[in-house]
Amino acid sequence: MAIQTFDVRAEVLAAEERIREHVRETPLEFSPYLSNETGCRAYLKLENLQRSGSFKLRGAMNKLLSLGEEERTRGVVTASSGNHGMACAVVFKDLGIEGTIYLPQNASPAKIEALQEFGAQLELHGDDCVEAELFARARAENEGLCYVSPYNDPQVVGGQGTIAIELLRQLDSFDTVIVPVGGGGLISGIAGYMKTVNPAIEIIGCQPATSAVLYESLRAGHIVELESKPTLSDGTTGGVERNSITFGLCRDYVDEIVLLTEEEIRSALRLLIEKHSLLAEGSGVLSLAALLKLRKRLRNKTVVCVVSGARLAPAILCELFR
Repeated sequence: MAIQTFDVRAEVLAAEERIREHVRETPLEFSPYLSNETGCRAYLKLENLQRSGSFKLRGAMNKLLSLGEEERTRGVVTASSGNHGMACAVVFKDLGIEGTIYLPQNASPAKIEALQEFGAQLELHGDDCVEAELFARARAENEGLCYVSPYNDPQVVGGQGTIAIELLRQLDSFDTVIVPVGGGGLISGIAGYMKTVNPAIEIIGCQPATSAVLYESLRAGHIVELESKPTLSDGTTGGVERNSITFGLCRDYVDEIVLLTEEEIRSALRLLIEKHSLLAEGSGVLSLAALLKLRKRLRNKTVVCVVSGARLAPAILCELFR
């Protein structure tokens, strides 16, 4: 399999110019509790406060702003019942684009309702997310439409990487950035830009042990197929496409990926609520759990934890404090 590469720094800088007026520069908040617990200087990059509820808005916005007028007019499709779908729905509304979001027929009514609030055009197809995505891709190819990938696209990676530009504006210096990992678009953008600015900055990824496709792929030296088991971090579950650009970027720029147990993720969810009065989804707190796991090695360092998304299901919230 050929590994695709591109100039991440150039894509991130171009994205910064395109999307700045459309996205929120999210807060970087010092965490006294985590700093005391770990012996480091801990900061939280709060992408859970992004306009769509997650970092995904950056990549979707950059991709769609990069299209020509004819491409936008022709129509756009994507597939996602999660944060990527919500981000696309927001961008479709902002830019006046006729776009369709494909969901599996068993998508939760709550997620359908949330997407409809933005006036998104929804189509239900298949019994799971994979079938919905394959159908959306086939339609895009057959009809000459743009398909917006959640991670496997240079403009999407570039958009996510604008977080790195913000961090460098917000904090004079730092040693380590910890980033949640699913398909790898977020960490590829951040790491690909950071390492060109300061190669000494350590980039650590984090995944649930029950869904560690990118971790195992990097260990194997090629993208592997691996069953994803249930996890509180549902935003990072699923496979990685065989031709994904993120594999090579993570191989080249990411220093380490840490695996986390469900109990470690659960504890981090409680921590963010109790100590910061903030809500985040399971995938959003992977970075906090990883910091606590690596506390001895990161002692005396300045560490940024990316809190990637906000959408915590009410049922999980109730279960946390039983």
